[in-house]
Amino acid sequence: MELLEQRIQKDGLVKAGNVLKVDSFLNHQIDISLLNEIGKEFKRLFADTKINKILTIEASGIAIAAIVAQYFDVPVVFAKKTQSINLDGSVYTTKIQSFTHQRVYDVIVSKKYLSPDDHILVVDDFLANGCAVEGLIDIIQSSGATLEGVGIIIEKGFQDGGKRLREKGIRVESLAIVDAMDAATGQITFRH
Repeated sequence: MELLEQRIQKDGLVKAGNVLKVDSFLNHQIDISLLNEIGKEFKRLFADTKINKILTIEASGIAIAAIVAQYFDVPVVFAKKTQSINLDGSVYTTKIQSFTHQRVYDVIVSKKYLSPDDHILVVDDFLANGCAVEGLIDIIQSSGATLEGVGIIIEKGFQDGGKRLREKGIRVESLAIVDAMDAATGQITFRH
């Protein structure tokens, strides 16, 4: 998605440790016009599927999933990273290691929001090692729902998450795939 790549080039910051900061427009301060274009693109890419729910993980994925969901006219379900008193009943749970935060989270989704009748599109801001997406897929499989695909805004193509998911036969559509980043120069190279 050329518009997204241009925005990453303009406003993304490359940090040491393969960190790409896009918090000025994607996951802290959010450019809603850009997200609307992202939502339209995911709708175009997954037009051949029968999606009835969008699944993401808190926190960065929620705003993105909400915009995408309006183009599919479906609800968003998000996996929570903490148990809370307002989560009643039974839950699906899995463990996810965060690349950005360098810690393991127990993530949960209430069983009342996922069922074998659901056709799920997983949406997230980044795909690096694939741990978050694999955790969400684990929850989908536990629920008996059908995974229709994974929509990623920025994939770090030099890390193995996307490759591993595709090798498992999972449909992954990434809007921008970063092939290389250089923290010293700030250079970002995209795969086309």
